[in-house]
Amino acid sequence: MIRTGTLTLAIAAAVAAFPAHGQAISALKGHNSNAPVDVEADRIEVQDRADRAIFSGSVRAKQGDLSLASARLTVAYAGGAGGTQIQRLDASGGVTVRSPSETATGQFAIYDLNRRLITMIGGVTLIRGQSRIQGGRLVIDLTTGRATVDGSSVGGAAGAAGAGGGRVTGRFTVPQRNR
Repeated sequence: MIRTGTLTLAIAAAVAAFPAHGQAISALKGHNSNAPVDVEADRIEVQDRADRAIFSGSVRAKQGDLSLASARLTVAYAGGAGGTQIQRLDASGGVTVRSPSETATGQFAIYDLNRRLITMIGGVTLIRGQSRIQGGRLVIDLTTGRATVDGSSVGGAAGAAGAGGGRVTGRFTVPQRNR
């Protein structure tokens, strides 16, 4: 197991909140994307000439209350006078991202740190409490806190599991009322 607490990844792993009771879709509200990130994996390969590091085998990344699990994580960086600057994170192989109140799953996740965008594709599912939404692609804008889910024909293979043949599907809990 490899643990790299000094690698300052600003990973805001892909978790999204979505409407549980008619609220606007929001994502990662209040998340500190400047917090340090701990990464562990079975293996790391540093490709310094290509400015990337590849973590593989039961990858786990944690930043604050957020965690990411995947089979593989590629970290693209740029070296400079100020040290290593992380540019992009690519996770693949059954990606799961969790916060204390939400879980997002998909086959792939891309975090563009410069644009502060997280994109998940491939049979994406978002869960908050008993509410669930499914689609082909999820995009989270960390600047605005807005999350968008598209059908499978946009970001994943047509007919992706649970995506409703190119449409976004969801089931939302409602408050229980007395009759």
